[in-house]
Amino acid sequence: MKTTTIFAIALGLGSLAACNNSPQEQTADNIEANAENVADNMEANAENTTDAMQANAENSADAVRNEGEQKADEVRNGADADGNSAN
Repeated sequence: MKTTTIFAIALGLGSLAACNNSPQEQTADNIEANAENVADNMEANAENTTDAMQANAENSADAVRNEGEQKADEVRNGADADGNSAN
């Protein structure tokens, strides 16, 4: 949303400024605005990717913890069932 707003403002300002510019200057301004838009999108995608990677890592870590707890509980319950419990 932020990127779209910034791009719209830049495009509007570019249109106003274009009234006094040569065709070469207009072309250069358009190239610059397009490059800025692409760069902003890249940054937004990187943020989204980082958030997704962090969420996946946290989910994987939780799964490993849960599996470890389950295996430890199985060992404890097995020891209790065969009478070899330390308690």
